[in-house]
Amino acid sequence: MAETDMKASQGGTVSRGGYLVFTFAVVGLGWAIAAVNTGISYLALGTGLVPIITGLVGCFAFVVALRVLHCAWWLAFLSFLPALFVLVGSVQYAPEAALDDRGIRETVRVAGDSAADGGTGHHFTLIGPAGKLKETLDHDGDHPKWKVGDRIEVVHDPQGVVPLEAASDVDPDTQLGCLAMGVTGWTGITLLAGRRGFVRRRAGRRPVFEDD
Repeated sequence: MAETDMKASQGGTVSRGGYLVFTFAVVGLGWAIAAVNTGISYLALGTGLVPIITGLVGCFAFVVALRVLHCAWWLAFLSFLPALFVLVGSVQYAPEAALDDRGIRETVRVAGDSAADGGTGHHFTLIGPAGKLKETLDHDGDHPKWKVGDRIEVVHDPQGVVPLEAASDVDPDTQLGCLAMGVTGWTGITLLAGRRGFVRRRAGRRPVFEDD
């Protein structure tokens, strides 16, 4: 009797079935975060900051849920790598899919660079068959792929919602693959966390904030 009481006090009565449900609930949470943020990106086309913020919040929520499931931090920290794939894929897929679906492609000439005199950020002026384009081709940071005089193919949204992009940068399939890789990584980590978390709790190791 004393031995039984000791096992119970150490967490030996943790339900395997209940923990399995908890594990799959966290898996579902990861899938839901990816799907919802992709939907938000569609609804907020042209305002990339919105899905970035909601994606970061969702990824943080998943890390916390994984920490509770595993009862330790190291797998939660490991989940940041697939979280990056989820964030990039869910934010970038919608605008690139919209450009790929309804965008107009044309070959243009780069006629000017806003950073030619040493400014930060590049806004390339483009000349198309019908004259100067209203939109510029933008590049943040140094070492852009284009320079004045280059001829490139661009895709622009006839509705003016999604910013113009170089055709070579519009690849929704790659972004969808990135999203799928992130979700797959989350799923694998969650299943491992569920198994280890169950073992930890059965053994009575139930820290709230301590490291593994």
